[in-house]
Amino acid sequence: MEKQEKNTATPYDLDGRPPLKLAIPLGLQHVLAMFVGNLTPLLIITAACGIEPGGELQVALLQNAMLIAGIVTLVQVFTIGPVGGKLPIVMGTSSGFIGVCQSVAGVMGNGVVAYGAIMAASFIGGLFETVLGSFLKPLRRFFPSVVTGTVVLSIGLSLISVGIGSFGGGSSSKDYGSLENLFVGMVVLIVIVALKHGTKGFTSFASILIGIIVGYVLVSIMAAVLPTTFTYVDDAGTTVEATKSWVLNWDKVATASWFAIPKIMPVKWVFDARAIVPICIMFVVTAVETVGDISGITEGGLGREATDKELSGGVMCDGLGSSLASVFGVLPNTSFSQNVGLVAMNKVVNRFSIATGGIFLIACGLFPKLAALISIMPQSVLGGAAVMMFSSIVVSGIQLITKWPVTPRNVTIVSVALGLGYGLGANSAVLAQLPQAITLIFGGSGIVPAALFAIVLNIVLPPDEKSEVEIAEEILDIKKKKRRKNKNL
Repeated sequence: MEKQEKNTATPYDLDGRPPLKLAIPLGLQHVLAMFVGNLTPLLIITAACGIEPGGELQVALLQNAMLIAGIVTLVQVFTIGPVGGKLPIVMGTSSGFIGVCQSVAGVMGNGVVAYGAIMAASFIGGLFETVLGSFLKPLRRFFPSVVTGTVVLSIGLSLISVGIGSFGGGSSSKDYGSLENLFVGMVVLIVIVALKHGTKGFTSFASILIGIIVGYVLVSIMAAVLPTTFTYVDDAGTTVEATKSWVLNWDKVATASWFAIPKIMPVKWVFDARAIVPICIMFVVTAVETVGDISGITEGGLGREATDKELSGGVMCDGLGSSLASVFGVLPNTSFSQNVGLVAMNKVVNRFSIATGGIFLIACGLFPKLAALISIMPQSVLGGAAVMMFSSIVVSGIQLITKWPVTPRNVTIVSVALGLGYGLGANSAVLAQLPQAITLIFGGSGIVPAALFAIVLNIVLPPDEKSEVEIAEEILDIKKKKRRKNKNL
């Protein structure tokens, strides 16, 4: 009987195995949501370290990044001992380390040696975060819903600009914001919304995947009927002809190999304090982000707060996963906020479905041609889905903050954390006169300062005269009295 129930689980059940015809598309749409973000940090840091773009080493690192993301996702979903949150969390290369790693590369001469130092520091930092995760239970009192909600809210706010950047075709593309890019993004978004709320069953909870497939078909049709190139004037005043950003580059798929064996330790490690210290500090920050992501998953997808075991296991998986990643020459891994938004939007929390996405990532690491098919996705197609997914994270943060009555103390915590903390991250030029270490930690995104201010204020501010439970009970009593009064009238 129990076996039968497991086999008839729905995508909205945390445990159990839905039919593969449902699970595979749902897992695939998670891969589509994070694929570009998983590779972007590596592209940036390898360039900063002077590693040849498209060269053998960079290709090997990108291949390993997909393999590691898949393996660590499976550990996070199914757990190994105490490691893993046993939640529908997708792991991938963290973009939070970009600023720190760029600084390390600059200090150490922008060479392959610098990349080796980053890998050694990431291995040590990952072990440090693992230890931190194992002691998370006694630290849980520092992360009430008002703090985790503020962190989740700041994560969502920081991603909205990323989503709208993709919607316009990618902020670095020369045809950014063109009518064609906006049209593609809007069509994908409309398809997703229409399927999500206008249909039921598979087409509803797989609306993201279907919307992206529609985007692929749309840009293929556009390439057949519209010009695929345009001209622009570069900084030197030269007229340059370029391919439009929404055009699919099928040559990339054709030239990709069918199978490749991942390389272990493709770069020689270098142990240097100039890399170890700042990167270990960032691992503390990413632990706070992971707490926020896990809280966003449980609140947005399961309608409850995360347990101590889920938070501890999730952070430990972050740490060990990052140490494993460094062995394969990959930057630290962490929970992906993009996928938190996807769970919050479609409420698909089934772990088996997410695991199929992890298996697909492993396959991408072993079969480059499969990875190439995903990598050619136009930014405007991804953006059509991203603008809605990332905004869903904001909603999850608001739900966490308002889980208990919004007291004056909570209002102060959220207001200062978002106003000053997130404001500093969003406008990092304010920190230009401060030491570089502070700029790297607080100026990268609004998440870090917002989390720090929320935690400090929660510790420093005196508690309300009445507990949150007492205030909630009073509000319920007032509502009951009003209902009785209305009935009497």
